[in-house]
Amino acid sequence: MLNSLLSLPRPLLLDDCPLPGGLRIAVLGPHPDDFDAIAVTLRLFRDAGNRISVAVLSGGASGVEDGYCEPPTNARKEELRRAEQLASCRLFGLPDDALEFLPLTEDAEGEPDNTPTNAEILVNHLAQIRPDIVFLPHGNDQKPGHRNVYALVQQAAARHPSPLVAFLNRDPKTVSCRLDAFTRYSEDDARWKAKLLRCHDSQQQRNLNTRGHGFDERILEHDRKNAAECGGAAYAEAFEIETF
Repeated sequence: MLNSLLSLPRPLLLDDCPLPGGLRIAVLGPHPDDFDAIAVTLRLFRDAGNRISVAVLSGGASGVEDGYCEPPTNARKEELRRAEQLASCRLFGLPDDALEFLPLTEDAEGEPDNTPTNAEILVNHLAQIRPDIVFLPHGNDQKPGHRNVYALVQQAAARHPSPLVAFLNRDPKTVSCRLDAFTRYSEDDARWKAKLLRCHDSQQQRNLNTRGHGFDERILEHDRKNAAECGGAAYAEAFEIETF
């Protein structure tokens, strides 16, 4: 059971732990592509017999350069990003009905906003899923959307009928977090993960244009740094575990 996993000494090495099965897992992505940043960990839980539901909480239009699509409208950009997320989830092996795009209101920068309306949407979503584990980015992050979604989950958890166990993933823009769990992975896994990340072609091209390297390489380089802190592998996804 989940409690057996959580009672193990920290940091947990999820790739070397007997993972429980039969759990309901909710993935909350403030942006399209947040799911893919932790895909190796989610695959471990999926393969252990757990059910995964993914909710993308913003349209993601602000992450698409005007030159990428025609016409460069928010509606067209959001349509592209929905298609990218659907393609990556299909490549992962997730059924289409396990992916949902929740209509959270956004701020002027296109980030999911911390409002009572959005908190209510998350309350209803979590009541429907009834998750045993929630995966989301860490709240101590440079991205306003990550901070806001963490705050919304705190509010929703206060109204949830049972405690929520959250795995808060360490992202390239996370300021700091406690390292409670790692998923170590190999070069073969990295090639698979890179294919998922490249499904988000709008982000691949934006990173090439603005950073000189692709979205796939940005995430994999971050995971190389994670691996240096836990040892024993080329790459790792890293998490803080919090119970609300």
